[in-house]
Amino acid sequence: MTTTPASSPDIIDTLTGITRGDVLDAARARRPEARTHAQGSFAALFQPVSDAEVSLPERAAVALFVARLHGQTAAVAFYGALLRETGGGAGLEPLIVAEAERAAGSGPYGAFRAENVGESVPGPEYSVDSVEAAYALGDRLAAALEHAHMLVLHPRDADRDRLQHLLDAGWSTTGIVTLSQLVAFLAFQLRVIHGLTALRAAEGAEVPEADSDGIAALAATVARDAESRLAAESGAGAAPASLATEQLPPAPRVTEPPRFTQESLGWKPWLEPLPVSEFTERHYTALVERERVHMPYFRVLARDPEALLERTLTDLDIFFNTDAGLPRSDREIAAAAASRYNGCVFCASVHTRFATEQGADRAEVQRLLDEGVTARISPRWNAIFDATVALTSTPAVFDAEHVAALRGIGLDELELLDVIQAGSFFNWANRLMLSLGEPTV
Repeated sequence: MTTTPASSPDIIDTLTGITRGDVLDAARARRPEARTHAQGSFAALFQPVSDAEVSLPERAAVALFVARLHGQTAAVAFYGALLRETGGGAGLEPLIVAEAERAAGSGPYGAFRAENVGESVPGPEYSVDSVEAAYALGDRLAAALEHAHMLVLHPRDADRDRLQHLLDAGWSTTGIVTLSQLVAFLAFQLRVIHGLTALRAAEGAEVPEADSDGIAALAATVARDAESRLAAESGAGAAPASLATEQLPPAPRVTEPPRFTQESLGWKPWLEPLPVSEFTERHYTALVERERVHMPYFRVLARDPEALLERTLTDLDIFFNTDAGLPRSDREIAAAAASRYNGCVFCASVHTRFATEQGADRAEVQRLLDEGVTARISPRWNAIFDATVALTSTPAVFDAEHVAALRGIGLDELELLDVIQAGSFFNWANRLMLSLGEPTV
């Protein structure tokens, strides 16, 4: 399966200002697969093997909108330049920025369910409501921005009907998977950039101002490589989207979990998983483990196999690389804290269970589920909870105070990187789980 285009610089390093030989370069080098495949995820989504389902300008436009919702100046400049380079048109960039400014908020918002309903946080929902904007964006892009806003600021408010809205606007099932992967990946990428930038600033390193010429050159390189990849891989991607409006499969029958739990839960998709009969070796490669073909979640994500492969390999290195760094139980508790704050009952169940299996005290883990991220358990976990919540907030508010607290419990650069990447990754995972299906007992 095709990997990252060779000439594209590492986006996280570039937008963070990490240079060869500095302390964070050394830390990232200890998580080489996470570094390689985070960049590979960017390539899979912004330099794809096929743009039949989601065009390059659509990808860049959604990314610009998401970057602005996160308040990241360098990322806004980069994705704006990428939109121009991919042919978004002179008027589209300022329109996207204006819509994002109108849609901005401080999340995560949304309704908790069952026994946790008292934790719900209402917040404004975004829709393209001016005639001028709706005409300029078109049905597809307008629906994509509304979906992106929901994923970024209202992740736990996702529901099945919103996916039908995308289908009605001209998106295909496969296109929705790619769109959701793109927004969820950005929720990870932008948080890693924020976290590492805050870490550099807290350590007294100079954080350079965004270099407009350098960012423009980077966007031009990415766009050029995207076009080259499309030309080289023509015929390798998905078939063009059908003009016929697709319909969702019947709603799954579920029993809603009444509370956050360490017990094993099921998950049922709202979109049609890719049929096993349509799997090729390309799709099996993307699964990493072939037996995942029996799991509906992975069969849904296998509709964009390159994005699934790179995401999975990023995940494995962040959580399973045992070359020093944060103990596995602490990485899992960061994942669980992000999931508890975002309201992902399924992810929280998986990763609190993993934390317990890795030696964490079961009763203390249960307190996180019962009391939420404000639970005070130990100085170590309190610092990890607070740092993860600060990163999971949109826009992120992780800063020198959180770095100092993590330093205060004895963490070094590699352990700090593990906290940042573990918490950030579950902002990716939660948004896919919450928006593409639902948990069941």
